[in-house]
Amino acid sequence: QLQAYGGGLVQAGGSLRLSCAASGVNFRIMTMAWYRQAPGKQRDLVAMITSRTTTVYADSVRGRFTISRDNALNMVYLQMNSLEPEDTAVYYCKLESLNIWGKGTQVTVSS
Repeated sequence: QLQAYGGGLVQAGGSLRLSCAASGVNFRIMTMAWYRQAPGKQRDLVAMITSRTTTVYADSVRGRFTISRDNALNMVYLQMNSLEPEDTAVYYCKLESLNIWGKGTQVTVSS
């Protein structure tokens, strides 16, 4: 099971940190990811982190967002800086290794 939280309303240029708690799995060996879906658009990968902490980012967020994990707490994070209105979306945590989705959390960036 996955539970994501930390979304909200922020002004352009601001920051938010999303958190996702995983349970019921051997978290430390799992690849985790964050996706987002804006209204009327498909759900796209934002960032991914492997069990060895190799990271992958979408071009649109590279340099602004940072994905990280804490295996002791079974948590994955998405630090989002320099937010833009185009980042407005529902953000989803995904246990990539097992194709398990968490419920989304809304991020709204006002201009």
